[in-house]
Amino acid sequence: MRIFNFQFSIFNFLAICYTTVILSLFFFSFTQVDLGLTLSQWSVWQEFQKFFQTIGYFQRPFSTVWYTFLLIFLFGFYFAFLYLAQKKLLTEKQITILILLTSAILFFSYNAFSYDLFNYIFDVKIVTFYHQNPYTHRALDYMGNPMLGFMHWTQRTYPYGPFWLLVTIPFGLLDGFRLLLPTMMLFKGLAFISYLGTVLFLKKILDKVSPKDALFGIVFFAFNPLVLIESLVSAHNDIFMMFLSVWAFKLLLDKKYFRSFLLLVLSIGVKFATVFLIPVFLLIGFLLFKQKKINWNLIFLIITLFMIFPVVVASVRTNFQPWYLLYILPFVSFLAKKYFILIPSVVISLFALFEYAPFLYTGNWNSPIPVLLETIRFVGIGISAFLVVIWFIRNRFLVRHNVLQ
Repeated sequence: MRIFNFQFSIFNFLAICYTTVILSLFFFSFTQVDLGLTLSQWSVWQEFQKFFQTIGYFQRPFSTVWYTFLLIFLFGFYFAFLYLAQKKLLTEKQITILILLTSAILFFSYNAFSYDLFNYIFDVKIVTFYHQNPYTHRALDYMGNPMLGFMHWTQRTYPYGPFWLLVTIPFGLLDGFRLLLPTMMLFKGLAFISYLGTVLFLKKILDKVSPKDALFGIVFFAFNPLVLIESLVSAHNDIFMMFLSVWAFKLLLDKKYFRSFLLLVLSIGVKFATVFLIPVFLLIGFLLFKQKKINWNLIFLIITLFMIFPVVVASVRTNFQPWYLLYILPFVSFLAKKYFILIPSVVISLFALFEYAPFLYTGNWNSPIPVLLETIRFVGIGISAFLVVIWFIRNRFLVRHNVLQ
């Protein structure tokens, strides 16, 4: 009983502290509300918005320090949860409570680190309001629209797949400007559902292929700060794409081949990146149909390698963006206990999120920031490789030491 009470009290303490950090992230998100954007005419809200905008736009050193400490604490708790999950000191119920609490808070956050949400809104507005084709028309073609005052990337045509357009067109019926906040919340809600759905199906898959590692794999994905920020805060459509692909993978394991491949096609129809999963799905489908024994570790390693390709392609086509890592992180959750997966995933996630710091400090992406971002990126990769090598040498030393004894 004493041990139970001790563990229970430790969890409560961690949960309270972690929730405080998540609330801090929630409040920080409003420091990045564009100065040209008014989310509500309510006077109390406007005072709230102006207070945090002042921090984000006119107290940039403080804002950058705040963000840096957020990363430190978020990754600190991430390590703590991974350790507790490894030691079997977290229950499924406790993890579920933390996931639901985190996602509920961040659902109401502002999309602080990306303007893509506004582009999603305007893209469907081109269809529902202007009755034209977003694949041939740009936001810049509608210069009279007040949304252009706080949007970025107005010069591009629609870069996503047709299924994403089909899913989001109903959101545009609210009229993306006059009812902007409710429209934003619909997109945030879709990201919220996609995040929880991804976690749910990852759990179901892990219970089937590696039940002893299920909770660790869920903690690895669900509490990764990059996943939280890019999915729940910025609400990138990448999490919807990955939700569909993970769901498709679960159906494939259940030998529901048609529905599995249909969902995979729909996932590809969101943002194309999951097209690289087709060969692996075909291989798994063949092995399951023939009732062959499957080496799941090898399969997930192949998926990981395949999903690195769209990250590289997208980075070469434009620039690397932190949310591209969402292509990889759901599937590496199945290999999360492998040190050569765990170390790079955590380290690169940390450095990817730190790429926002120069912008927070300066307010622009001008030179020399692109060079600085490349430096941050390569330092993160270098540190990952170094730590993996060190861990490998350590393991070899321990094995040899045990053999000699």
